[in-house]
Amino acid sequence: MSDKMTCMPFSQLMEWIRAEHDTKGTVFGVHRPYKADASRSLTIFGRNLETVIGPAAGPNSQLAQNIAASYYAGARFFELKTVQIMDGDELAACVNKPCIKADDECYNCEWSTELYVPQAQEEYIKAWFLLSFMAKEYGLGSMDGFQFNISVGYDLAGIKSPKIDHFIESMKYAGHTDIFRECRQYLLEHAEEFGRMTAEDIEAISPDICNSATISTLHGCPPQEIESIADYLLKEKRMHTFIKCNPTLLGYDFARATLDKMGYDYVAFGRFHFEDDLQYADAVPMLKRLMKLSASLGLEFGVKITNTFPVDVKAGELPSEEMYMSGKSLYPLSISLAAKLSQEFAGRLRIAYSGGADAFNIERIAGCGVWPVTVATTILKPGGYQRLLQMAEVLDDMGMKPFDKTDTEGLIKAAQDAVCDRHHRKPAKMPVSRKSSEKVPLLDCYTAPCEDACPIHQEVSTYMRLSGEGRYEEAMQVILNENALPFITGTICAHGCMSHCTRNFYESPVQIRDTKLLCAGKAYEAALSSLEPAKSCGRRAAVVGGGPSGMAAAFYMARAGVQVTIYEKRPVLGGIVSSVIPDFRIDDTVIAKDVSFLEKLGVEIKCNTQAPPVSELKRAGYDSVILAVGAYKRSSLKLEGGTPVNALAFLEEFNETKGTIRPGRNVVVIGGGNTAMDTARAAVRCPGVEHVYLVYRRTKRYMPADEHELLQAVADGVEFRELLAPARMEKGALICRKTTLGAPDASGRAGVRETEESEKIPADMVIAAVGEKVPADYYEENGICVDEKGRPKVDSNLGTNVPGVYVIGDGLNGPSLVVKGMADAKTAAEAAAGKPVSGHRSSPAVKSDVYARKGILAEPSDKKEAQRCLSCSTVCENCVDVCPNRANISVHVPGMEKEQVIHVDYMCNECGNCRSFCPYDSAPYLDKFTLFAKEADMEESKNDGFAVTDQAAGLCRVRYLGRMHTVNAAEAKELPEGIARLIETILKDYTYLISS
Repeated sequence: MSDKMTCMPFSQLMEWIRAEHDTKGTVFGVHRPYKADASRSLTIFGRNLETVIGPAAGPNSQLAQNIAASYYAGARFFELKTVQIMDGDELAACVNKPCIKADDECYNCEWSTELYVPQAQEEYIKAWFLLSFMAKEYGLGSMDGFQFNISVGYDLAGIKSPKIDHFIESMKYAGHTDIFRECRQYLLEHAEEFGRMTAEDIEAISPDICNSATISTLHGCPPQEIESIADYLLKEKRMHTFIKCNPTLLGYDFARATLDKMGYDYVAFGRFHFEDDLQYADAVPMLKRLMKLSASLGLEFGVKITNTFPVDVKAGELPSEEMYMSGKSLYPLSISLAAKLSQEFAGRLRIAYSGGADAFNIERIAGCGVWPVTVATTILKPGGYQRLLQMAEVLDDMGMKPFDKTDTEGLIKAAQDAVCDRHHRKPAKMPVSRKSSEKVPLLDCYTAPCEDACPIHQEVSTYMRLSGEGRYEEAMQVILNENALPFITGTICAHGCMSHCTRNFYESPVQIRDTKLLCAGKAYEAALSSLEPAKSCGRRAAVVGGGPSGMAAAFYMARAGVQVTIYEKRPVLGGIVSSVIPDFRIDDTVIAKDVSFLEKLGVEIKCNTQAPPVSELKRAGYDSVILAVGAYKRSSLKLEGGTPVNALAFLEEFNETKGTIRPGRNVVVIGGGNTAMDTARAAVRCPGVEHVYLVYRRTKRYMPADEHELLQAVADGVEFRELLAPARMEKGALICRKTTLGAPDASGRAGVRETEESEKIPADMVIAAVGEKVPADYYEENGICVDEKGRPKVDSNLGTNVPGVYVIGDGLNGPSLVVKGMADAKTAAEAAAGKPVSGHRSSPAVKSDVYARKGILAEPSDKKEAQRCLSCSTVCENCVDVCPNRANISVHVPGMEKEQVIHVDYMCNECGNCRSFCPYDSAPYLDKFTLFAKEADMEESKNDGFAVTDQAAGLCRVRYLGRMHTVNAAEAKELPEGIARLIETILKDYTYLISS
């Protein structure tokens, strides 16, 4: 395997486009085309432009198929990947791989084309013909409705070199090139096969490919050099010219302050580039001179904002010392520079844009007269090139106007808004990894991250779809299949499913928890009436503890026919959810609905009842005893001068008194978990309280609380006092040591170092949320063996050393999530019942419906959330979406329910982008079944895959599980049937993938 891409012949590209379009209605994996309205066309550089967006010079404009995919999706302005005198193998030796990381803000360590310059030239000319063909044949627009813009660098000597000079001249007029003649001849020879494109249309394809250039210079390039390049391109090459500017023009202090304010304080960069790059004081007079020169020559001149932003590699993001930042974090800098230059030049300076543009902000950018707009990061994320369609449609709906001048006030407003825009700010908590621990399978690799992340593996995709169709009763049955407590979890679940939702790569997760509660509310009566005691399986079980884990265990067992009794010492079921979680989050009326399901199933509920010892329960005839007693041993934090109030004790009193307790004017809460957030939010609501301070020795980012809980505390007015370690209590105050953050510890959180400085916080009451302990003495009294931490020793079924006795929930390993306790309950319930306690109710979505939702950015609204769900268990294809080169292919194998994904080795440059978005702990370019162009390529790789050795005879050389085989695809008995069928399908239906 190599990181060198192989350029496809024009004939193969055409065969691929036509075959895929005719059989699947797609082009290079793009499902929905953009069809331009000729009446909306604008003009720039003296040529037509149907819409002002396209790919930036980068991975999405390097190969012909990348450009074709962009065009089909909606691009019309193509900033071709930069060429420079260093190319091919020499350049490849300088680019470390993987070179792209785009899972949040984007980083890369690649720069100009990895091809040799003559190869790049041929790719661009082939693309020119492909776009002309698609425009006419598929009715996508005018054959002159798009433009190519060359990007050249990095110094004048290189640009004047014979290699780059020939490239420029050939892109200005390609008629004399062999590749132009080859492409035209191929189209003419096949003209009779086309439906719309005629020989006259083919002859009319202009050889004048490009009349504009964007200057790309390395950081540190002197202003005189930049101006001399622009002067040369304007005077000598007669090209409309834009200079790519760097965000360093804003100055270090502005950039640092802006990124810090937006949560990117961890992004490391020094002053060097800001001092070494073009200075604003030098840029303004230079731009004025070039504006004057271009006007005198009758050419257009402007700036391209902005180049990527150099930052340090600090956490192993990429295998480099320095990388370039782009995307959502670059936008506030780029738009600020646009505003600054617009103001400086009173709107007269033409500004092209790149730097975090997407469907959410394209209207603001282009509406201010800043265009063309090119993108990279947004189309490197799931949805891929398809995202361009939404951007194009947004601009069509807005109605683009010819350029007059830039709107300075609009740009200033956009820059101000960007700093507060959640689409560009870093979340309060770092995003979690959305990968599972499993390796991607060679076949059927479709998985829903939400379902994988859920401890009870709810069939989320199915109930989301049913909810969207208004089939709430059916959705509720799907929910109840795995979830015994839909009302509790629909109200207060920590929703790890949403943290792992693929839509996080778009904007916001699907509101899974809210949808569950909606279904529960809509279908409660019907669900309740559908329940009845199950046929007895002849077993009895006692559940000690009526919290969520105990309730869930009772539900699962009762549904399986076990006769169940719950013992609960409190007046009502619900455990900590009822007694501790504040009523403003969930009250007993909600919990009562889940209790009603238990009653309907015939569960005997004994509240206000202390359970007998385990031995007595066993003698009473219970076959199984489930201990769901919780972690009720309360911890305390001892400080010099006193002991803070226990958070759970405070919350219990808050609920018992209906929030009427009076803790004083100033309350300090110590801790950073969910209990601390509940405590602080409850304290805010107490009469007489003026200030609630939450003290934590790290920053918000490292608090263990869920982000949702943290943000609710912020919204309620809790005052966060970060980087403080409690030291001692004094009358009316808590004295804290100031701390600083150090290197990350074993958990990945920043280490903490206390300083000699202290801070005094007013405190009438100090409350500590410091965690609880499992009741080791209770277990030992009942003959259950515990470990050195007092936790019960259990087997894989959560059974203890006492036969028939199981431990579940918080009482097993300490405080955790409700839904994790439910997963324990299910495990123990199945052991107690001796059979499964849930079935299989998932069903696939309609694939066309899923593809119709891909590539569309849409925040939650009053529309049904099912319209945002991507049904990943039916269609994932993240790796297909995000590959710039289209090297991951979705293949329909007849007779197989799901599309299969195959990796095409010769199209891949190992950028690594697919690794970021694969929901498995895998990199598809290394781990998926791979098609090689030839046997020699397969020998250089470790990938399982195949090379076709005799296409006519169907002979292939195959590596499967590391072992080599020579097979006839139609009779490959030594391979699994699915693998053999996949190979056979490629040979039969996807011949265009087989490199000649």
